[in-house]
Amino acid sequence: MYDSFSVIPAVDMQDGEVVQLVGGERDTGTQYGDPVEAAERWVDAGAEILHLVDLDGAFEGERVNADAVEAIVEAVDVPVQVGGGIRTASDAGDLLSLGVDRVILGTAAVEDPDIVTRISEMYADSVIVSLDAKDGEVVVDGWTEGTGLDPAEAAGRYEELGAAGILFTDVDVEGQLTGVRRGPIEAVTEAVEIPVIASGGVATLDDIRTLREVGAAAVVVGTALYEGKFTLEAAMSV
Repeated sequence: MYDSFSVIPAVDMQDGEVVQLVGGERDTGTQYGDPVEAAERWVDAGAEILHLVDLDGAFEGERVNADAVEAIVEAVDVPVQVGGGIRTASDAGDLLSLGVDRVILGTAAVEDPDIVTRISEMYADSVIVSLDAKDGEVVVDGWTEGTGLDPAEAAGRYEELGAAGILFTDVDVEGQLTGVRRGPIEAVTEAVEIPVIASGGVATLDDIRTLREVGAAAVVVGTALYEGKFTLEAAMSV
């Protein structure tokens, strides 16, 4: 899925709308319209992968925007990775059977690490573990609860359990257009051999270059694209 460095547009959904949260805080988001329309727009602009997040699901612990996810999968012809509210192997299986290419596990992977192995054994190369870091520790439940886990150490553990990739989100700069922080993502990329997808803080094309330089396999971009800081085409050309 990440044969070369990929720029992945984010379609984060809350209450049926595309939103981008600031610092992971609920109800801080700017709305950007219909999720299916956004997904189609990014594909038309050249997106080769889409990143979908059910934010309501992340906060509530169950998938809330399932209909929108299904509509997007039916509407586009590029690989789709989905996170938010996936708490069981059954949840993951439903999405993968639907046509989702990879599921993203955050809270579920922290609470039950072996779920990564169980899903991977049923659906090879299908699990991305989301490590969202705030103040240097992994946080869960919609970025509201600390775990005490170090992101780099946790990444190595999930690689051993069969994760196909790690999604590392720097929550401290998420949605703020303040630029990426090299150190946190570099620590994770150096800890594992599997692909690491970076997220959080991207504001300029130089941020994308930095992430590529530190070994990220891909970057998820949200606010910067929706606010027109640069085009997807320009980002993919970095």
